[in-house]
Amino acid sequence: MSVNLLGLGRPELTSYCAELGEKPFRAKQLLHWIHQSGATDFGVMTDISKTLRERLALEAAISGPTVVRDTVAGDGTRKWLLDVGTGNAVETVFIPETSRGTLCISSQAGCALECSFCATGRQGFNRNLTVAEIIGQLWWANKCLGAYASINQGDARIISNVVMMGMGEPLANFDNVVAAMRLMLDDDAYGLSRRRVTLSTSGLVPAMDRLRDACPVALAVSLHAPNDALRNELVPINKKYPIRELLAACVRYIEKAPRDFVTFEYVLLDGVNDSVAQARELVETVKSVPCKINLIPFNPFPDSGYARSKSEAMARFRDVLLRADLVATTRKTRGDDIAAACGQLAGQVADKTQRAARRDARAAAATTVNPTPESVL
Repeated sequence: MSVNLLGLGRPELTSYCAELGEKPFRAKQLLHWIHQSGATDFGVMTDISKTLRERLALEAAISGPTVVRDTVAGDGTRKWLLDVGTGNAVETVFIPETSRGTLCISSQAGCALECSFCATGRQGFNRNLTVAEIIGQLWWANKCLGAYASINQGDARIISNVVMMGMGEPLANFDNVVAAMRLMLDDDAYGLSRRRVTLSTSGLVPAMDRLRDACPVALAVSLHAPNDALRNELVPINKKYPIRELLAACVRYIEKAPRDFVTFEYVLLDGVNDSVAQARELVETVKSVPCKINLIPFNPFPDSGYARSKSEAMARFRDVLLRADLVATTRKTRGDDIAAACGQLAGQVADKTQRAARRDARAAAATTVNPTPESVL
């Protein structure tokens, strides 16, 4: 079985080259060819000896994801559905802007955390993605967008920022996500700065502490509620790691972070978490943490049970935060016409949790207990 070099970082590539009797500099050459040129054919690697190229062709491969669907929104946002095998496919989104291009990467096929307002959580969970499947999303997007030339020539990058905000909870796939991010940061691979790689978490506190020590990148935390009672409903992992513990972990993280603040993400849900009183409570909740608050309009998906907050309510909520001298912005919704906006990524998940089946069974039971007038007739 051939080794997929796409998923090997510098240490692993160095060890692999040593097994072949090659010097460590060969790993650097391979990193350049794979991640800065997007090569898949060992034959084009002209600074590597012919003998090694022939051996690599027999024993190794550079295998990226298979694209199932490529969709472009009216605003230029682009979404790829990528086959990761065993009946699963994940989604990756590129968001072009005037001053930057951001790639949103998935870390799992589905998600086990089941946040109530998230389409990914509704799909259930199958497995963690491998390093090759995670970094392969960036590798593929650069290839598809013609970005490798800009990397090599030092021009403005087409993909300047990466956010681990796609399908899945990144910190629940800690080792593979960290290995992939190290490739993103490696100057011989993608050479992104830690400030331009952001990981978003629902709040796995022990893993946040591990990330601080292993690979501190910019951090975003999915908060979505000003108190434990409401967050328990919206983000169930809060029952294990309540807000007080989460905020303490944020303060610890900042000690080694590339930014002197964390970003709190807050999806605004009509009549659920968007009142002025809740905005004031949020001010008190986060006052001990250097932070920026990113308010996110809810992006609907079928049978979500939630609605987007009205624009007036969102403005009132933001104004309370601004008057308290917090940095607060409202995220512009991008790609919602192709279900590529925040919270809409669903992909295709062979659900091991049987979440959809359990949900349907509960709904059927509720209908039986409380029949509608039509069912009575």
